[in-house]
Amino acid sequence: MKRKSVPAEPVIVDKDLLEKAKLALKGEQVRPVLRCVICDADSAPNSTEQLCWVCRRLKISAWRENEQQITAQE
Repeated sequence: MKRKSVPAEPVIVDKDLLEKAKLALKGEQVRPVLRCVICDADSAPNSTEQLCWVCRRLKISAWRENEQQITAQE
């Protein structure tokens, strides 16, 4: 059985490709974590009111309950 020949020179990545990869990694920096204004937990990433997912769900539930009470009074 023949041995595979080992390349004499190490494989070098193209410098342009390496720079593009470094720039891409810089773009993926972690965003600062916003805190919930009610309970100080981590805010939901899609929340515009800076609420955590629990407080956001409670707010939505309260809206629905309020709407049901208004229609029952009429």
